[in-house]
Amino acid sequence: MLRRALRLGLGPGLLGRGLGAHREGSTLAWHGKVSEIKKKIQSVLPGGAWSPLCDTSHLPPEHSDVVIVGGGVLGLSVAYWLKRLEKRQGAIRVLVVERDHTYSQASTVLSVGGIRQQFSLPENIQLSLFSVEFLRNINQGAKVCLMSPEQLRKKFPWMNTEGVALASYGLENEGWFDPWCLLQGLRRKVQSMGVLFCHGEVTRFVSSSNHMETAIGEKVTLKRIHEVHVKVDHSQEYQPVECSIVVNAAGAWSGRIAELAGIGKGPSGTLQGTKLPVEPRKRYVYLWHCPQGPGLEAPLVADPSGAYFRREGLGNNYLGGCSPAEVSSVGSGCRGEDRDRVSLSSQASLAGLVLVLMSRSPLALTWGLLPPSTTYQADRLKWPARPGSDVCPGQRKPCPHLCPQEEEPDPGNLEVDHDFFQEKVWPHLAQRVPAFETLKVRCAWAGYYDYNTFDQNGVVGPHPLVVNMYFATGFSGHGLQQAPAVGRAVAEMMLEGHFQTINLSPFLFSRFYLGEKAQEHCII
Repeated sequence: MLRRALRLGLGPGLLGRGLGAHREGSTLAWHGKVSEIKKKIQSVLPGGAWSPLCDTSHLPPEHSDVVIVGGGVLGLSVAYWLKRLEKRQGAIRVLVVERDHTYSQASTVLSVGGIRQQFSLPENIQLSLFSVEFLRNINQGAKVCLMSPEQLRKKFPWMNTEGVALASYGLENEGWFDPWCLLQGLRRKVQSMGVLFCHGEVTRFVSSSNHMETAIGEKVTLKRIHEVHVKVDHSQEYQPVECSIVVNAAGAWSGRIAELAGIGKGPSGTLQGTKLPVEPRKRYVYLWHCPQGPGLEAPLVADPSGAYFRREGLGNNYLGGCSPAEVSSVGSGCRGEDRDRVSLSSQASLAGLVLVLMSRSPLALTWGLLPPSTTYQADRLKWPARPGSDVCPGQRKPCPHLCPQEEEPDPGNLEVDHDFFQEKVWPHLAQRVPAFETLKVRCAWAGYYDYNTFDQNGVVGPHPLVVNMYFATGFSGHGLQQAPAVGRAVAEMMLEGHFQTINLSPFLFSRFYLGEKAQEHCII
């Protein structure tokens, strides 16, 4: 019975049922009381209009219907759709809490800004198509065609197609865009719609519990958050905010926010003991110059090794990197069983044509620090030399048929490992694009993925036990491009109690307890 209920999700949305922002009454009623109190104080104080004794403009409001933890594109998208879909203007009070008001470490603005429609899960395809329509105001389906290595080589003569079996070539709706512009555009828009912002950090939730027993005798404890404590920036004080709903859109730190709400703190193997499996993963991005590199027709390219790059501007500059593999160990020697599954997928872009070589390992999305400029030449190339793992016998080049071991960098800081480019990124780039055998790294940075360790897919919708906490997190690198659609999905669930535009039931939190992975095989 419990498992069936978890798969079906909840009933009517919490906001749709008309819950107020606090237990004693509605938000509008509270504002009326405050107005009366101000008038009484003004009547007894000399000198005219009432004014506070100290500036409290930096503090969050004492009441808000919805508190969104995280002010990146995902959080802002939820805020936008809540205001867009509200039945009456001003009916829903929304507060966005962001601890990094400069966005200096935010995944949104530090990403490469790629967008694509080629996924293995239908839900991801629909999310991306909706988001592309949102960005370009068009409504067309996923248009791709298959290309042989010969056709690919003719289209892009600068590319080495060795080891490639097939290319999936996207004709439109893919490429890259400016994440900062999207973030700032959404932020200005939601502010004009009445959304409130606070620079601070959520440190505590105050909740109530209700113990229940299912029809088959399973005991569960339902919790409801009534109050969010926000520690104001540059202060030791906190402000309690009474609310009806909390949206966890805290990105790489959403696992910690879930723990604050008591999620995952029950006995192991139970729903109460099931954690939100989202953690920060550090990724590097490098910018290099190559005078003889691919020209203006160069698309976004992702190699099966995990390396990727795209053109940056018009001056033969390129952005790229590589993510550690998330794969199991392999046997000794070169196994060619996966040869026919190594595929290229190429995509047309918002700014031009895009090509992506699909990989089973996730790619980078990052931000960071400036390193010294470094020139790389072919005679200094160091191919990964792990016998029986990364290298084909008798060849000094990576084997595309074998999967390297995972080697995650320490997420405790944002320092850039410059050796990582020479040892793990550059060899694969030079193998795929011979012109990259000579290049100069101009700068690099590091930042965070909100990495879902369970199946590398997003978590959308309510928690089954903390009934008024909703999730919009864990997309492991494709959250930015899908944010417009995810925001609408979360808003629909909150207002109506079910998904309407796109059915994202496979992305509910309950899948972690049920062990039902929504595995995406085209992670970039």
